[in-house]
Amino acid sequence: MTEQQGWPRIAVVGAGAVGGYFGGLLTRAGAPVAMIGRPAFVEAVKKNGLFLDTLQFQESVQVEASTEIDAVRGAEVVLFCVKTTDNATTARALAPLLVPGTLVLSFQNGVDNVEQIRAAAAIEALPTVVYVAASVPEPARVKHVGRGDLVFGPTNERTERAAALFTRAGVPCRISENIEGELWTKLIWNCALNAVSALGRAKYGQIAASADARKVVETVVDEVLSVAHAANVHPPGLEDPKTAIAGAFKIATQMAEALSSTAQDMNRGKRTEIDSLNGFISRRGAELGVPTPVNHALYALVKLAEGRS
Repeated sequence: MTEQQGWPRIAVVGAGAVGGYFGGLLTRAGAPVAMIGRPAFVEAVKKNGLFLDTLQFQESVQVEASTEIDAVRGAEVVLFCVKTTDNATTARALAPLLVPGTLVLSFQNGVDNVEQIRAAAAIEALPTVVYVAASVPEPARVKHVGRGDLVFGPTNERTERAAALFTRAGVPCRISENIEGELWTKLIWNCALNAVSALGRAKYGQIAASADARKVVETVVDEVLSVAHAANVHPPGLEDPKTAIAGAFKIATQMAEALSSTAQDMNRGKRTEIDSLNGFISRRGAELGVPTPVNHALYALVKLAEGRS
């Protein structure tokens, strides 16, 4: 039935909060989706389905789930949703399973995932800017508390195909001609909020309400913008630091109930993606001769907190 409806076969590699949310919406819309995740996730899905607890609805959907990467075989679209620390390993495992023309979408934090995936396995993934506040309070249950929109780019056949797919599933999408700048915009928000949320054990709304935390956020944003400008990257509409800082607090207010993905990882004793966030800014700043003391401090503290300094 799904093939007659014209849906491509979709695989989600790394069915966590992001993969579970967007893969779940595609499934709910009628697309044939296979989700690759951890054993606890697969067991729970096979028993009760994937439960989507969103701002718009609460519903269980039946979805194919597997612990094996081989479940990707035959997919025409792959959502690459693993942690950035797993890029190379996952890309190398994925490459032999792809057929020509498969659309691989990097649904990840950070700005250099596509380069990492290409270097590891010669896969030409598409960068995607993902805005969603979601968590997995228990296996196969996705809790959505804010936003849920995507940015692709630049305009071409592949990005138009991706946007059409998600638009059909009711996901707000847009295509940007400055996708690098869009990725850095998301990086600004992640650097501003993720580590502070993790180290302060605070939701985004609490950060926005704290005068002292706001000063940290403001300095982080200033540093990230300085690195962006030195790298000749132009986050759209954020050339003025005041505008960028206001944007960070707008995000924090929009997602007031969200705990950052870095905080969620630390709470579970998992490796965080801090190397791709404040750690990336620290390294890139050093390469470009731009001081980033607050980003480096947040990076170092998160590394210490997760026990692998």
